[in-house]
Amino acid sequence: MATNDFLPISKEDMKKRGWEQLDFLYISGDAYVDHPSFGHAIITRVLESKGYKVGIIAQPDWRSVDDFKRLGKPKLGILISSGNIDSMVNHYTVNKKPRSDDAYSPGGKAGYRPDRAVIVYCNRAREAYKDVPIIIGGIEASLRRFAHYDYWDDKVRRSIMVDSRADLLIYGMGEKQILSIADALNQGKKIHEITDIPGTVYVAGVPPANGDVVVIPGYEEVRADKRKYAEACRVQYEEQDPLRGRTIIQPHDNKYVVQNPPMMPLSRRELDAVYSLPYQRTYHPVYEKQGGVPAIKEVQFSVTSSRGCYGSCTFCALTFHQGRIVQSRSEASIINEVRNMTWHPDFKGYVHDVGGPTANFRNEACSKQLTSGTCKNRQCLYPTPCKNLHISHKEYLNLLRKLREIPKVKKVFIRSGIRYDYLIYDNDDEFFWELCRHHISGQLKVAPEHISPQVLKRMGKPSRSVYDRFVNKFYEINKKIGKEQYLVPYLMSSHPGSTLKEAVELAEYLRDIGYHPEQVQDFYPTPGTLATCMFYTGLDPRTMEKVYVPRSPKEKNMQRALLQYRRPENYELVYEALMKAGRKDLIGYGPKCLIRPKKSSSHSVREGKKTDKKVGHKDLKKKDMKKRKKKQTKF
Repeated sequence: MATNDFLPISKEDMKKRGWEQLDFLYISGDAYVDHPSFGHAIITRVLESKGYKVGIIAQPDWRSVDDFKRLGKPKLGILISSGNIDSMVNHYTVNKKPRSDDAYSPGGKAGYRPDRAVIVYCNRAREAYKDVPIIIGGIEASLRRFAHYDYWDDKVRRSIMVDSRADLLIYGMGEKQILSIADALNQGKKIHEITDIPGTVYVAGVPPANGDVVVIPGYEEVRADKRKYAEACRVQYEEQDPLRGRTIIQPHDNKYVVQNPPMMPLSRRELDAVYSLPYQRTYHPVYEKQGGVPAIKEVQFSVTSSRGCYGSCTFCALTFHQGRIVQSRSEASIINEVRNMTWHPDFKGYVHDVGGPTANFRNEACSKQLTSGTCKNRQCLYPTPCKNLHISHKEYLNLLRKLREIPKVKKVFIRSGIRYDYLIYDNDDEFFWELCRHHISGQLKVAPEHISPQVLKRMGKPSRSVYDRFVNKFYEINKKIGKEQYLVPYLMSSHPGSTLKEAVELAEYLRDIGYHPEQVQDFYPTPGTLATCMFYTGLDPRTMEKVYVPRSPKEKNMQRALLQYRRPENYELVYEALMKAGRKDLIGYGPKCLIRPKKSSSHSVREGKKTDKKVGHKDLKKKDMKKRKKKQTKF
């Protein structure tokens, strides 16, 4: 039975509950935050709701085995996750430099978890309790379930199942899997006998002979041959469907990594049940002296309304993890969560977000997905919407209206991301108008990522014309309702497919719209994405076409600098990039020029206020003229 309290983190906590032994020990790379935005909170609460005794060891000291024995030997199994973020992404920037902070750790300080946390934790757990089954899950395990290119080692690594020596891996959202595993173990089944649960991966000495299976190039093959790597990657994505997906076998030395087909997504009723569990919605009090856990600030007063995404972004691992079939909670479940939220002493009247991977995806893309699965070789939105795609915001709009009416709620914001292409294809503008009237706090974040056709093709993103339509409509609506609100576009440099030519093209676009981004994201090759496959192999696994990949630190710095060409510190890089790209015409004094020519030891770029707001190009020109009259600026 679930209790209205944090789960045990010490022997004393266990004694208070009258427990002598745990059924499951959960080891997490994140600090213990009992909120449904944290994977460890969901899995442990789901197990607790079915009567299992679960304790948590968050961020154990991995330098010895002692901390792993803190709660004693569990009866059924040890569950291990690195946390909400891959530990290597958590620790290192795209330039492979150590990060100085960690939002998922006490006080926001780095250093509370090791590199490759899943592997390290597994080794210590096995040392502590040799005969206890080890089940791994979470984003790090899920995306590394096959042989994969590792950006930090710059090599192909084995499946994490082989390197960690875990007994079983749960990939994707794991509520159904963990209960099936728990029940099997509780009934006396041995861990090596549990080989038929969807959404799991195991290692076998002999490959399964029965069922619908596909064998992909093995570890030795993909390590030696990049084309084989791309082929394996393509099949992994093609079979990522719970209805039509086949069992995938990948040889590893003298063993076989076997992935069962994905688990069926949770129904609306099942998802409601998960989010109705007695989460404390905050971090454990043990962290109070250290300043708490910063990650809670973004999600404490936010609501997860859906899972899954049928977008086609190749740089995102979401579909490889959560799948393409969108699942959503009922209105009643979400409304109840917000009502309970309003009684929290720190609630100020603002619901920070109502959404998911994509806020305005509320239902599956089409009715066929629930009976036949997602299309194997077709996408729902890319390059244009499928004729079967159901485009409607009515359900989401009705939900937001009801949330706005709840007493004590002042504003309901949407911060988790709007698919502008899905929105602009909706013939009913009602949601667009209400979005601008009620659900934006001055700025709306959207993700065009790029504007070059060549790059957008590799990204799986819609054409520039679609984004332009959205931008025009956004400002048109805001003008009519008398609001001054702005778009903040997410942009990415150095994505596979982007040469200096495409980077310059994006810089020119930013010049023309008068937008000067404060932040630019360099492409980060993380496990489990199609774009990472492109980065490593130079091939698009969807078509096997060759893809240009900017690899050198110098070129990556130049592409990034082009998107922030107005910054004085970027002058030399921008100058070099333009010369190398054959775009000397953009160096000069004309209105189309990005930077001024070199004339002295003091180099400047076009000056202007750094802002993420939309500023008219004419206004910038006027400012420059005024500055020239006041002072002879050195260029």
